[in-house]
Amino acid sequence: MFRFLGNDSKAKTADSSEATGSSWRDVFGGVFRRGRVDDELWDELEEALIVSDVGIQVSMRLVETLRERVSREGVSDPDVVRLMMRDEIVRMLDSAGSSDGFTVDGPLVVMLVGVNGSGKTTTVGKLIHAAVLDGRSTLVAAADTFRAGAIDQVRTWAERGGSECISSSPGSDPGSVVFDSMQAARARGTDFLVIDTAGRLHTSSNLMEELRKVRRILDRESSGYSTRVLLVIDGTTGQNGLSQARLFTDAVSCDGVVLTKLDSTAKGGVSLAISGELGLPIWFVGTGEGLGDFAEFDSRAFAYSLFPSE
Repeated sequence: MFRFLGNDSKAKTADSSEATGSSWRDVFGGVFRRGRVDDELWDELEEALIVSDVGIQVSMRLVETLRERVSREGVSDPDVVRLMMRDEIVRMLDSAGSSDGFTVDGPLVVMLVGVNGSGKTTTVGKLIHAAVLDGRSTLVAAADTFRAGAIDQVRTWAERGGSECISSSPGSDPGSVVFDSMQAARARGTDFLVIDTAGRLHTSSNLMEELRKVRRILDRESSGYSTRVLLVIDGTTGQNGLSQARLFTDAVSCDGVVLTKLDSTAKGGVSLAISGELGLPIWFVGTGEGLGDFAEFDSRAFAYSLFPSE
């Protein structure tokens, strides 16, 4: 893990979750202002979770788990139920894993995947920036060779972050870029390689197969490197983010998620849907457009933004 990322992860997660928290307090306020815990509370709670983009399956499981705990502990105060819900959210997010999965011994290569507009190219620059501040040698591979201007964009963000970029001509084979970048990284003794991939429409089977090919080449050529596949999800997409996470994970076995634009959305409930339904951990949050607007995801800070103590 890049040490500097963890310095203010709690504060950055809390600040970026404020829009989501404000929305949740509006939606859930009436649920917990009831005079007692009854069947209507559970029905309203489940409905509020679904409205907040948590998804039907995870919403039902959360409510059932909470209901069993309330019965077991003899709780009758709805506000205590609210705080217990916060605890269950932290537990669900943590059970999927943490960004410790980004901590490795030796060099690391990270393959970024996600649809166009998710903030993937910006994330390249932020990861490189963090690595450079942590004293690591870096390299970027511009493996999105399909979209016009994509190579120039990732080269620009690589340079902003402080890294050189390996690229080829537009329309060339992205697999060859991955091969060349791995060879260059190994020859130079590079600590950290980031591979940018095409922002594929996740419902396009032929493009997803191309992504699988890139993953196979990476696996074959990455001897001596730990590998991680990081899925970038635009937090404003709501439940569509869950569909993206499911299909990309099925295609290339994603390890963790970067949730971007969390600071500008009230739809942060998708983080619970992704972690709860797919078991895919939220590792990082993008909190703005600057290189430093990036942090480890702090599940406790996120949950406390949704359900403050007071």
